[in-house]
Amino acid sequence: MGTWTCGDVTVPARLRSQGFGRHTFLCGQSGSGKTYALGVILEQVLIGTGLRMVILDPNADFVGLGDVRDEASADQSAKLRGLDVRVLGADATGATPLRLRFTAMPRAAQAAVLRLDPIRDRDEYNAYLNIEVRSGDTDIVDVVRRLREGDDAARALAKRIENLGLGSWEVWAGDLPSASEVVGSGARVTVADLSGFMDPHEPVAVALDLIEQLWLQRGSRTPTLIVVDEAHNLCPAVPQGPIQTLLVERLIQIAAEGRKYGLWLFLSSQRPSKIHPQVLSQCDNLVLMRMNSPGDVAELTEMFGFAPPALLATSPSFTQGEALVAGTFAARPSIVRMGQRLTQEGGRDVAVPGV
Repeated sequence: MGTWTCGDVTVPARLRSQGFGRHTFLCGQSGSGKTYALGVILEQVLIGTGLRMVILDPNADFVGLGDVRDEASADQSAKLRGLDVRVLGADATGATPLRLRFTAMPRAAQAAVLRLDPIRDRDEYNAYLNIEVRSGDTDIVDVVRRLREGDDAARALAKRIENLGLGSWEVWAGDLPSASEVVGSGARVTVADLSGFMDPHEPVAVALDLIEQLWLQRGSRTPTLIVVDEAHNLCPAVPQGPIQTLLVERLIQIAAEGRKYGLWLFLSSQRPSKIHPQVLSQCDNLVLMRMNSPGDVAELTEMFGFAPPALLATSPSFTQGEALVAGTFAARPSIVRMGQRLTQEGGRDVAVPGV
């Protein structure tokens, strides 16, 4: 993943592949090289393990994982080019469409999308529970059609769906494969580019569907690394709205129980205090880059007791690309410098133009 230097001696820095059988947290403030470092680690995980990978990518930073750089060695290039990498995104991105299938979602997830409460909206909720979804129905448009054929409560629910504008969401799969179906088809890497949607609820709904389907299929025990970039947005300490609330609840469950099913989280964020503590506290691996906030460093020191406080305290002095690695995937806590990316970056910073 990079190099470790002691005096005049520089040696390769390596992580234990089996260590990714625990949840991991990567943290660094803006400008520390956090996103670049995450890409470096993910590339090495793909080369050195057989893990399936699902990446929730809110800023299109990892859409180039299938595009190998010329600087990669012949062996690295062959391994990376041989991977089945699927990049899915909103229509505006030009990628393969990122979709979800409403009729395949669990009932609780469907209710969250419809913003239905079983007590407050009891009549509409009951109509929703009793709707007959037929084999030919694929998405929300078909559901609305069925509701219009029903009683007053069913027709009221149809109006709710129309008023929420759900019919205009581009995220519905229709005749296209959903993101969870792409994952299930055998893709080694599925990058869900969550940028580019008009309605801010759409990317959260897709993320929820992916996480729900992975959890529903946990009995297959397929080793899977679930990468959540900008985790403070998808797994916040204080979730907003029913879709995000259900997403956070499921991530909490995976954090607590996912290891025995081969579901491992890799969270990345510049705002550790904004991530739900019941998820963050389950992480047994830490990659810490530059963090200037004394409050954040103090919180990380308390949260990650396996990382030496003296090393954590040096984080504000790290240069770009330096990181403290500690936990089950590191032989010992060490400060390392990240190596070069082997695939294309999707989200470099914009430079200030000259005159």
